[in-house]
Amino acid sequence: MTYVVIMTTSPDRIAWVRLSSVRLPLATPISDAKVLTGRQRPMTEIALLFAEIGSEQGHEGIGFGYSKRAGGPGQYAHAKEIARDLVGEDPSDISRIWDKLVWAGASVGRSGLATQAIAAVDVALWDLKAKRAGLPLAKLIGAHRDSVRCYNTSGGFLHTPLDEVLHNATASLKRGIGGIKIKVGQPDTRADLARVDAVREHLGDDVPLMVDANQQWDRATAHRMGRALERHDLVWIEEPLDAYDHAGHAALATALATPVATGEMLTSVREHAELIDAGGADIVQPDAPRIGGVTPFLRLAALAEHRHLQLAPHFAMEIHLHLAATYSMEPWVEHFEWLEPLFNERLEIRDGRMIVPDRPGLGVTLSEQAAAWTVDRYST
Repeated sequence: MTYVVIMTTSPDRIAWVRLSSVRLPLATPISDAKVLTGRQRPMTEIALLFAEIGSEQGHEGIGFGYSKRAGGPGQYAHAKEIARDLVGEDPSDISRIWDKLVWAGASVGRSGLATQAIAAVDVALWDLKAKRAGLPLAKLIGAHRDSVRCYNTSGGFLHTPLDEVLHNATASLKRGIGGIKIKVGQPDTRADLARVDAVREHLGDDVPLMVDANQQWDRATAHRMGRALERHDLVWIEEPLDAYDHAGHAALATALATPVATGEMLTSVREHAELIDAGGADIVQPDAPRIGGVTPFLRLAALAEHRHLQLAPHFAMEIHLHLAATYSMEPWVEHFEWLEPLFNERLEIRDGRMIVPDRPGLGVTLSEQAAAWTVDRYST
């Protein structure tokens, strides 16, 4: 008789949670079209919420979310309120934990600031799970590629003089970045057209070029500008209209040869689903920290893939590189160097692509500079 011995182990449990509120100063105040139209003030810092989670078996994970201009203290406060609900949970049960945390704060909603506070925790749980498996996060989820096309945004803001924009574009391409995005949406549309003309002439016809109006055009202006910009063979026109004008985006996407990209300002899977159902985007641009982390991002990515839409996640390349690598259709990831001082590691870029690191999890650890910029800490 043959006996089979089945070994069982007790599930791991979350032992502690540590939250950090970090203020990252920007060297130069940042202005896009929202500043020029008077809707926002220049951006001088980024507020980050870091979550570190440890288990009884000694596994650890790190995640982060962020806010620009306002909302950072609110995210941190909400995260502190719900952090104790994590202790004792099995860190493998990420989707169930996400639902638990959403309902813990459901009286303030299931999108927006509430889910943005959960994002840092959710990312940390995925980081822990991938580290425990000894795999990069992209490989744990299931990667379609080991590198992703990347484009730079940080060199093309509207506060930047044109000659500096051209210099920044050249420097990005020399670094190995594959495409360039510049901001538009100035009150004088002729200034926008002249700026794009100059950048396209500087880059030549073969370099991928995108523009971003940051929601500041009305429908008529967006149609006129979209037609005028078609001569430049843009990869996309980003946020030409208000983020919630799904019907306007759909009409624009139908009318223009240039793809329409939007979605970065939406804060839930439901909001993205409404955009997609309306036909309002050729390219979806979800932001994992804004919609609640990796868990809702994967839900949204499945919907976008079902609709055969292109994907170009917004900001937070340290997270989005891994997620973009799991998308079946060739995506883009956005290069911003702003967050680099927070981490000891740097992402590798070559031949127009960002390389998925082979380190387990996200592949990042917090730097001494992150500690220096920390303004408050909380531990369960």
